[in-house]
Amino acid sequence: MKIETTRLKRCDLIKLEGRFDSSTAPALEEALRRSMDEGVYRIVLDMGGAEFFGSAAIRTFIMAYKECRRWNRGDVRLANVPERIRHVLDLAGILPMVQTYEDAVLAVGSF
Repeated sequence: MKIETTRLKRCDLIKLEGRFDSSTAPALEEALRRSMDEGVYRIVLDMGGAEFFGSAAIRTFIMAYKECRRWNRGDVRLANVPERIRHVLDLAGILPMVQTYEDAVLAVGSF
């Protein structure tokens, strides 16, 4: 599991690699929380390297999504979502409410 955060002019780009389950979701929450604590509420999750995204990671994502969108502060957008993770997010009912992009450049440019 690897999480790399890059501060850009418009937003924070967080690249995810590996498995995100109950044991690694706290690290994902810490990365998202760090951005929000620094006043950045526009976040792009680049999921190109993610192999697994379990229920704990989904819960962490929803928490960040709600906090970023509160009072129209920002948004969390997804990029490079692998097909099997896209399917899980769709089954969880998350995919229709979240903006997804084919690559991180398009996602960052959408802000």
